[in-house]
Amino acid sequence: KESKKSWKQFGKTSIKRIDYSESMSFLEQRVDDVINDKKDELLWVLEHNPVFTSGISSKDEDILDKSIKVVKSNRGGRITYHGPGQKVVYFVLNLNKREKDIRKLLNNLESCIIDILKEYKVNSYPDKKNIGIWVGDLNKQKKIAAIGIKVKKWIAYHGFSLNISNNLDLYNKIVPCGIKNKGIINLKEIGISNFNNIEKVIVNKFLNIFL
Repeated sequence: KESKKSWKQFGKTSIKRIDYSESMSFLEQRVDDVINDKKDELLWVLEHNPVFTSGISSKDEDILDKSIKVVKSNRGGRITYHGPGQKVVYFVLNLNKREKDIRKLLNNLESCIIDILKEYKVNSYPDKKNIGIWVGDLNKQKKIAAIGIKVKKWIAYHGFSLNISNNLDLYNKIVPCGIKNKGIINLKEIGISNFNNIEKVIVNKFLNIFL
């Protein structure tokens, strides 16, 4: 069953895993509804069934294992993997009623993810050259969260993914986000074992910034 909660008429969470194509159809429809003033903004926390997705900047050489299926997306960025053990945070934000500032939106998303990780005593940071949130020393950077944004008529959508306990071996089949020679990590590998409450943490931190 899918559990919907009213967070100031803003969001929902899904207990069951959602197919990527299903989520994209829902997201695109919500964007159109927001454009036409039919529905409110959205925050949606979920996990996907295993899927490799490519953004509008993806290149063929990003696929190292040619046997995998890659689903095309209209988000920004290149290729990435989504699957069990990773929280995907989709949003639809109406920048017509906010500041029309994509850089500020990105900065706010970065701050949101950093604040989430602080709850688990994990220090993280953005990288101006490589979008996303990173942990570790600069010479041993590992990505723990990816960000991909699309904007249509000043409605910003898609979102970010946060690695919790997902299978990191699957990233060996691709060049994650087109970034070579840098690793991928999750909370479990860092040594965090109690993340049962992470959906609530994600929602609270997001709403603190965007509501």
